[in-house]
Amino acid sequence: MNSNGFWDIEEIYLFNCGKLYKAYTMFGAHSSDDGKKVGTRFVVWAPGTEAVYVVGDFNDWNFESHPMSEIGTTGVWILFIPNLFSGLYKYGIKTKSGEVFLKSDPFAFSSELRPLTASRIVSLDGYNWQDQDWLKQREKADPKEKPLSIYEVHPGSWRRKEGSFYQWQELAAKLIPYVKRMGYTHIEILPIMEHPYDGSWGYQLTGYFSCSSRYGSPRDFREFIDRCHQKGIGVILDWVPGHFCKDAHGLGKFNGSYLYEKDEHGLWGTYTFNFSKSEVWSFLISNALFWFEEFHADGLRVDGVSSMLYLDFEKPDKAWERNIHGGREHLEAIAFLQKLNQVILQECPGALMIAEESTDWPLVTYPPYVEGLGFNYKWNMGWMNDTLRYLQLEFSQRKDYHHLLNFSLTYAFSENFILPLSHDEVVHGKKSLLDKMPGDYWQKFAGLRTLIGFQMTHPGKKLLFMGGELAQFIEWRYDQELDWLLLNYDQHGKFQEYVSNLNHLYRKEKPLWENDHDWSGFEWIDPDNSGQSILVFIRRGKNPQDFLIILINFCPVKYANFRIGVPRRGLYQEIFNSDQEKFGGSGYINRVPVAAESLPWHGRSFSLRLKVPPLAMIIFRPQFKYKIKAGGLACLQTKNDLKWLT
Repeated sequence: MNSNGFWDIEEIYLFNCGKLYKAYTMFGAHSSDDGKKVGTRFVVWAPGTEAVYVVGDFNDWNFESHPMSEIGTTGVWILFIPNLFSGLYKYGIKTKSGEVFLKSDPFAFSSELRPLTASRIVSLDGYNWQDQDWLKQREKADPKEKPLSIYEVHPGSWRRKEGSFYQWQELAAKLIPYVKRMGYTHIEILPIMEHPYDGSWGYQLTGYFSCSSRYGSPRDFREFIDRCHQKGIGVILDWVPGHFCKDAHGLGKFNGSYLYEKDEHGLWGTYTFNFSKSEVWSFLISNALFWFEEFHADGLRVDGVSSMLYLDFEKPDKAWERNIHGGREHLEAIAFLQKLNQVILQECPGALMIAEESTDWPLVTYPPYVEGLGFNYKWNMGWMNDTLRYLQLEFSQRKDYHHLLNFSLTYAFSENFILPLSHDEVVHGKKSLLDKMPGDYWQKFAGLRTLIGFQMTHPGKKLLFMGGELAQFIEWRYDQELDWLLLNYDQHGKFQEYVSNLNHLYRKEKPLWENDHDWSGFEWIDPDNSGQSILVFIRRGKNPQDFLIILINFCPVKYANFRIGVPRRGLYQEIFNSDQEKFGGSGYINRVPVAAESLPWHGRSFSLRLKVPPLAMIIFRPQFKYKIKAGGLACLQTKNDLKWLT
């Protein structure tokens, strides 16, 4: 903006070049003055139109009473309306062919509650943030060297009131203490940008800068994130740059023809963004930065990256054009993603940029200067698909598909991964996580405990969709709240306690997250025991003596004398066992530390003889401070466990 708050030709030039990364401070409806009076300034991009008007409740929706002026031939239209500080509005578009229609503001900060579609004049000034300590800590931290356990939430169905949604203040009072108690580090929220249809779960947007009015005002959402940060919980937002819905009031055919869009997405019935237009870059990169700058978001999970990378994604043969090199790679979208991540990670140190990318596209989490996409995390869809496929097999079949368990370690460190058990896996007839498990009632719960145990101990950060911690029997329903009544039933309450205990253990034990992204943090003991469907491996921290032994038994058979190799002499204490009775298990545990014997096993000089419970995950920590006394007695020299053991 220039000195009188109206416009700056340099900003418009940068917008047209795709380099105005805070376009939301210029476009949209903003408090301003013309040197004499104060009011609201409206700025919109609508090139190729005959005329543009501001239409609203302040002029009784009179289409032509407030015409805007185009700045040169830039396609940017502007109008200042004095003494206007609130209200509803749209842009009236008149095309050169004489067509007229109304559009919501692409840069609006707030909108009417659906099915109404007008934009609201809202100021984002004046909120007093209280999360300065959190932001300073985030800026200094390397997220790769921190625990990351994400609780994925759809705010419209976590809890519901009769016939309406919980508002952000109500969610803050209930959701934040729950997440804190359960031991998660972050909440990931399905898209909260404005969208017309509840059944899209927020993934088909109309208002990219507008907090959905379903849950309250922009200020309410700021307060929600602020309160999360004050309680030590990060907030990740799902973000959708790949496509947008066709609803008439939205971005689609904004000037009467394709403007923001390139073509139609056949799979989702939406429009795809035109990444060859630099103005689209300014719009989307500004939008991403907006949620970090104005709402203090800690990360964006970028939806549908695969659909952006490939020109032929979900398209029939001959229905797509090859790139200039004759390939299927969408070069403009690739360049956009690289610039997006470069801008965000430069402007917001410590931010999380997470790709939902389901193919074998290389270097997703590598920087652009080595031809990477620049994200710092990618969902590990391969691990998720293989693991769920394996765990849905009958127990007798599992020995023939053991490779589905250990294959993920052939590529586990090729990217920085998050292991997702997301909303997509519990909808559309895929069954809930619990119902995917074979066997009887007890075996289903035990199998689900092994799944979550495998996720928590496998290299990579963690994500679980809400309801998974309750062991819901039915799939997720976007229009109903979770089945909280299940907690009145013994096994469900115990399973929730299991997830909470495992989360807190994960955060406490550095070997489970300190070296998540290279081989220094992982070592196989036995990856190939297909006959018994057992995996044994080591997780290591930065300190060489800081390691854990993990054994997971994927079949309902227990063993009284099961031997595994270990890396060194000493006592090994079982610190976690999913078969504990308090978790709903059978209580087949190793109650006292186990001494390593000088009996070679699994190619190692020492070995342990263990009790292995059925369908369970157990974790051992070495205890090196001990004395061997006459009679075979050992004395632990730890602060918390000074006792004689036979």
